[in-house]
Order: sequence, then structure tokens, then C-alpha cells
Amino acid sequence: MKVLRSASQILFGYLPEQTVDLEGRVWKVREWRYPKEINTIDFGTLRRELVRQAYPWRRQGQDAGYVTNLEANHAVRVLELDVSNGVQVEQFPNVWMCKACRRILNGPAQDCPCGSKGRPGQLHFVGYHDQCGAVKAPWIPRCTQHKQARITFPGTASAAEIIFDCPVCKRVLRKGFGAPQCDCGAGSLKFTVHRAASVYTPRTVVIVNPPSQEKIRAISEAGGPPRALSWVVNGMEERTAEAMPLTAESLKRNLQSQNLPAAVVDQMVKQATASGALATSIEDLDLSPERRRDAEAQAVTIALAASESRLSVSDIASKTEPTSAMGLLYRDKYPTAIRRAGLSDVELYDKFPVLTGSFGYTRGSHTPGASRLVPYRRRSGEYIVYADLADTEALFVRLDPLKVHTWLTQKGHALRPANSQKQARVALLEATVLPDPSGQSAPSAGADLLALVHSYAHRFIRMTAYHAGIDQQALSELLVPLHLGFFVYAAAKGDFVLGGLQALFEGDLDTLLDAFVFDEHRCPLDPGCSKSGGACMACLHLGEPSCRLYNRHLNREVLAGADGYLQNSLVVQTL
Repeated sequence: MKVLRSASQILFGYLPEQTVDLEGRVWKVREWRYPKEINTIDFGTLRRELVRQAYPWRRQGQDAGYVTNLEANHAVRVLELDVSNGVQVEQFPNVWMCKACRRILNGPAQDCPCGSKGRPGQLHFVGYHDQCGAVKAPWIPRCTQHKQARITFPGTASAAEIIFDCPVCKRVLRKGFGAPQCDCGAGSLKFTVHRAASVYTPRTVVIVNPPSQEKIRAISEAGGPPRALSWVVNGMEERTAEAMPLTAESLKRNLQSQNLPAAVVDQMVKQATASGALATSIEDLDLSPERRRDAEAQAVTIALAASESRLSVSDIASKTEPTSAMGLLYRDKYPTAIRRAGLSDVELYDKFPVLTGSFGYTRGSHTPGASRLVPYRRRSGEYIVYADLADTEALFVRLDPLKVHTWLTQKGHALRPANSQKQARVALLEATVLPDPSGQSAPSAGADLLALVHSYAHRFIRMTAYHAGIDQQALSELLVPLHLGFFVYAAAKGDFVLGGLQALFEGDLDTLLDAFVFDEHRCPLDPGCSKSGGACMACLHLGEPSCRLYNRHLNREVLAGADGYLQNSLVVQTL
């Protein structure tokens, strides 16, 4: 049997050991058949992001040594689907029942004693173990006298309410599936509907991947992560990170590579610093090693995205006559709308090379560390990332650093004073520690910042889909919250026509941003939504392919509440 599914569906819904519905049956994915290996990957960036994503499991000792092995340079292979070979599945669970009388059958070909000739049904409940990642078919007890069993469903998804009895003597054999021990010996199985999120949750990774090894080398030789961070802190004034003036440490490294005496190197760096010819250095930031790693990683993401194409509002304005309709739009309406929305800029990247992949899965709780991470591996021991590499388009949205600084200060967080955007960026980097993206977080500057950037991104995606006529599920987010920004990019293999974001950027950005600020901020499900976190499927939630934080760290209040980020703009409009 051959069934067709899109590549994007397979990437998120047909991964090894995942159960799926096909042709009225339940199946388990065995493997991707003869997938293609992708070698044009920035493996340094990918490895850093995999470590960052898996770190919560390592803290709880639930990563099966994944982070340690990655840090030891264990081999990682990136595989993409070969559409001509597809995915191999197998029927699972092999528990069959008569649709007429609900007797349990020995197989799909057995005739039922009740005389029904219809196609047998398949039990859609499975057992899983969150500590080893196993999934098992339920064992159904038979009547000792009549060797038969019947299943009665309670009308709910609760496995504990299912009743097994004998269809002949009516004796109850068991209620629910029990709690059998897992074969691993570390606990018992839990039972639920096979498509429940607790049965299988893919763990995903997204990176901006340069289109060539030459570009990767160019960025590395230009100073790598420290240079990228300095470029972002300085406001991304140059077109790319490679074009940024030298920093003190990059100049020092260059001079040392020429085998100059240490005293000469120190003197030349000191003179260059005194002259003001050097850009702000990473050494000027008071960051712990872990925060510096995260700040550099997010800066590298921005630098890689901007390395191929970068179009700002000032760029498109320069190509128009100042007094023309488009000239006035770009020089007056766009900047006004951007400021009103609390942004510093919105840019278009029409060549946005993004790698989206799954590196493993969990069963049980969504919260990292609460259940076992099962990385994908080959029999040879190499780790696998099942991925899709696409060259698509994106909007890069950056919040105003001074406005964010003021907002966090008014919420009671202690930040270093700032009188410029650069000072605000530095103060925010030094004061914010982001919470675990998938877990609960205590009140902090980092938690408020993540909630602000994430909530802004979700509302922006929903508004973009509405105003541009784009399928909401065809847009995804990539957050860089430490640098007050996010990318909204198009899923090239989804229901999206490339050019949609460009058309929006070049013609209706002001309309979108004004709608973002002034359109309804209340939820149709209020007051219930507001009382339960301020975010739900009716107002801020997005589908899983679009949001990889599982719709956490969201709240409409951070945008339009009594002390929300947009409150000043809303007051001005009211007046």
C-alpha cells in the first residue's frame, strides 16, 4: 500500500517510532527509506543549538548522554526525505476487534463468532513509558472458560474507564489496561490514545544555515560568534557582520597571528582603542559564560540570516522619488507605524536559508527533563537529525531597545541606566537571563522579556496571515529574544507562495503594524482566557510547526494590558 503525504507533514508527523493514522488503520513509523544526507550544513552552529535545546534534559540526567557526546564532537548526520522512497510503516498495535460486537480478535483476518463479515477495527490505545521511550501494544485478558474478551468504551478518551468482559458469560475481566511493568524494569506503562501528545512529542531544532561552506568560512574568519555579537550590540549598522570594524579582541588575534611581540600587540590595540576606531567588544559586556554563549548563538543566527540578503525600509525608500506616493509611504507612514508599534526596524530577507529538523522525541510530559529524551541514532551510534533545508523569505522584526528598557524598568526590574539604543542593548543583555523555553518560570526580567518577544511574534504572525491572505500554518517563528527580535519566515513546502512577505513589506507594512497596535486585543473567550494565562487558541496560540515553545511564555497583557508594552500607543490613539 502506498499513501501520499507532503514532505512537511512527514517532517513533523511521520518520524521514527511515531504512531500515525493511515487509511483507517493505526501504524507505527519504522524508518525513513533511504534518506539523503545533507552535508552543506554549518555543523558548528547546529551542534551549539542542539546542545542548547537538550540542556534541560542534561540538568535532570534525562538526556542519555546526548549533550556530553555532542560536546565531545560525537558524529551528527543530517538526513532529508527522499520523496521517491518515502517512509516505511508497520501496523501497530496488532489488537483487533469486531466493529459489530466489540469482541477482541486474534488478527485482522479472523471471522468473528457473532457472524459479522465487516472489516475488523483496530484498537487505538497504546502503552508508553516516559523513562525509556518504549511504546507497547496493550495485553487483553481472555475469559479462562470461553477464551474470549469484549471491549466496552466509556465514551471518553480515558483508558481507565474501558471495561473488558467476556461476551459469553458477561464476567468482567478487567477495568482499564492496568499498570504492567515496562520491559526496561524502571517503571510501569501508561495507556492512552495513540495520537495523544504524551505518546510522542518530537523535539525540534531550527537554525539559519548559510547556503555554502564558503560563507560559513567567511563568517568564521571574520571573528565568528564574538564578532557577530559585537555587530548586533552596535546596532547592525554595517550590511553584514563581516563588514563591521575590528573589535579589540579580533584585532589582537590578527596581530598575534603575525607573530608580533606581545608588547607591540598590546600597544597597537591600546592605540586603536583610544582612537575610537574599534567597535564595541564582547569583552565590554558583563556576561557569565552561559549567558555569553546564548547571546553569541542568537547573534550568529542574525548574522547568518543577513549574510545573503537584507532589505530595510530605508533601502526601498532610497529607490523612490521623495514626493511620490511610494516615497511618502516609505519616508513618512512606514517609520511612523514602526515607532508606534514599539519597533526599531522591520527588514526583509528574501534569501532566508533555514534548517528545520527533529533530533529526538519524548513520551510523557512536555516539560524538558520530566521524561526521557530519546535521540535519533543509527545502529552505528551516529546521531541523526531528520530535517528539511529550505531557502525561503523572512521578515526580521526588532523591538526598540530603549522602549523595552523603559518597560522592564517600570515593571520593577533593576537595569543599568541607558541613554542610547546601544546602551540599552548592553543593559538588557547584562540584566536578563532567559527561562527554560518549555518550562515554568519565576518572575524575572528574562521571563518578562521572553513573554514580550514571544507574544509579539504570535500576534504578528496571526495579523500577517490575515492581512496578507496567507495560511497561518504556513508561517513560522524563530526567536532571538536576547536581541529583542524575531524572524517570521515562510514554510517553502507549505501552502504559501513565495513573494507574499515581500509584497506585504513593500506595500502594506504600515497597515499591518497599525492593525497590530489598534485592532482588538481582547479574546473571544474572555474572561476565561484572561483568568487562565491570557493566551489561548482563540487569541495567541499557533500550531506546533509554527511555534516550538509549545505556546508557552505568552500573555496578551504584556502587549496591551494596564502596563503593557503598547499602552502608550493605545493611549495616544484614544486621545
